[in-house]
Amino acid sequence: MKKVGILVGREVTFPESIINSINEKGGGEVVAELVTVGGIRHDMEKKYDVIIDRISHEVPYYRAMLKRMALEGTYIINNPFWWSADDKFFNYSLADKLGVAVPKTVLLPQHAYIKDIVSESLRNLEFPIDWQGIVDFVGFPAFLKPHDGGGWKNVSKIHSLEELWVEYNRSGTLCMTLQEGIEYDHFVRCYCVGQEKVLIMPYDPSKPYLSGMQYVDIDDYLTPELHARVERDVITLCKALGYDLNTVEFAIKDGIPYAIDFMNPAPDAELASVGERNHRWIVDAMTEFILKVIKKERKDPAMNWIGMIGGPERATPKTNAVKPKAPATKAAKSKKANAE
Repeated sequence: MKKVGILVGREVTFPESIINSINEKGGGEVVAELVTVGGIRHDMEKKYDVIIDRISHEVPYYRAMLKRMALEGTYIINNPFWWSADDKFFNYSLADKLGVAVPKTVLLPQHAYIKDIVSESLRNLEFPIDWQGIVDFVGFPAFLKPHDGGGWKNVSKIHSLEELWVEYNRSGTLCMTLQEGIEYDHFVRCYCVGQEKVLIMPYDPSKPYLSGMQYVDIDDYLTPELHARVERDVITLCKALGYDLNTVEFAIKDGIPYAIDFMNPAPDAELASVGERNHRWIVDAMTEFILKVIKKERKDPAMNWIGMIGGPERATPKTNAVKPKAPATKAAKSKKANAE
């Protein structure tokens, strides 16, 4: 019997729904339950075949535990090694190289540092910062936000250089980015499961969370051509990042979908927030994907972005290459053995 574990935080409806769905469709051969862990031994045996991670980004113990379980062959959704290394600024840079449109974005030095960082520790930093050059590139309105944050925490909309200074001075030790604000015509949030299934959801980020007003059912919200481009960009990003569960948000202006947020490896799936239709889709799609993983129809997750931007080719010198030797023939091997 195969076991699927769900590692959760405060959410309720998604864990309950996915457990019930897997248990129903697993036919007794696959069972799902909430993960239960305590002290983790370094030589622990495999306990789960698959774990869906919804909370380790906020609990370091869980993140370390998941890495240990991955060592025993547990398939983690999402890969804890890549998730630990990822950040949103890198993702914007990667998306640009992959041909996905992104807003103009600048990474900013931190405003403050831990006490052991002194002026001598920061001799590599430009001072003063070329604020005018930065805002000339990004433009206004803009958003000041953490380079690896989420959930719209510590995000400020900026309309002037003076406003930028005020908000930047409040950012403390957070590493921030300044990003072009896209005055969009349409906005969509997209679920992606298994790096292949996509649900495009009309979305209004200005509405309050859990209001039931953020996700709107609108037929033909996007033209067929734009729908196809958004779907293609979602899959491109999720394949590059190696995420099996993710959401990607696009602000669409003049027919161009700008990817503004696509590092959401534990995306909101609560019934009260996303609505019945979207909740049902994500539960069904995740159940189908997990059963594929169990049947070994899915390889272990990997850091895929290097190959997608030609990393290995760039890293291999094209001159002075040593030609590999041809494998020894059976006769040659026998002759060598006799000589020895």
